[in-house]
Amino acid sequence: MERSNHTATEFILVGFTTDPTMQLVLFAVFLGVYSLTVVGNTSLVVLICKDSRLHTPMYFFIGNLSFLDLWYSTVYTPKILMTCISEDKSISFAGCVCQFFFSAGLAYSECYLLAAMAYDRYMAISKPLLYSQAMSVKLCASLVASSYLGGFINSSIITRRTFALNFCSGNVIDDFFCDLLPLVKLACGKKDGYQTVLYFLLASNVITPTVLILASYLFIIAAILRIRSTQGRLKAFSTCSSHLISVTLYYGSILYIYSRPQSSYSLDRDKIVSTFYTVVFPVLNPMIYSLRNKDVKEALDKLIK
Repeated sequence: MERSNHTATEFILVGFTTDPTMQLVLFAVFLGVYSLTVVGNTSLVVLICKDSRLHTPMYFFIGNLSFLDLWYSTVYTPKILMTCISEDKSISFAGCVCQFFFSAGLAYSECYLLAAMAYDRYMAISKPLLYSQAMSVKLCASLVASSYLGGFINSSIITRRTFALNFCSGNVIDDFFCDLLPLVKLACGKKDGYQTVLYFLLASNVITPTVLILASYLFIIAAILRIRSTQGRLKAFSTCSSHLISVTLYYGSILYIYSRPQSSYSLDRDKIVSTFYTVVFPVLNPMIYSLRNKDVKEALDKLIK
């Protein structure tokens, strides 16, 4: 990574507050949430790997989503915990680059993976008899691998372009991690080309998967309406409800942060929204996909016994 033309060798993360008491409270909260994230996502991955009844395309995608969330939360939370209990709020230039790269790569990968899961739900409802053949192991593995590949290729592009900017407005990041918008606020000089790349990546990594998900659900609704019995319709829709909740929460927060005009940015308000999709969302997914899922509950009971 070629370093930009600036004098800073590190950045200062402002975090949420400078009040020592509140910092300890936040430390306890984030530690609790991160512990639940690790336990919940790890348990779900182990259950899916060990129980043969969960060796289906749907649970293959859910297992990969849990793995992504576990990795995603680990990119942020340890550094947040350190800044809460330490007087040293700094992060090295290389550390900021790495955090930015992995956070962007994982976020983009999750966007693609949620789109792949929408397609999986469409195939399960529209072609139930051919579902196993249509969603073969090879196709599922290809969709997951493509999600990671697309996510990290685009992350490489945005990371290189972001840290090639001239950070001439200081090194204090008014956030709890190295995020795109606070870094851009520190940059000066010509940013027209950078804005073009940013809008392209937003369109390819967020807008395009969103359109694919919406299209999949239009076909899903059409397939559900063709089911004659009310019970059958409810059962078909229930297989999509968990995924629909995940998509709404994740894409809602992402689009709120990155698709608004710059004039409406508010770093204080955006910190709260950023906390949701970086720290809170990874702990919600295991609950969303397990609490209302009979197969997962039975697999958990079997493992415990």
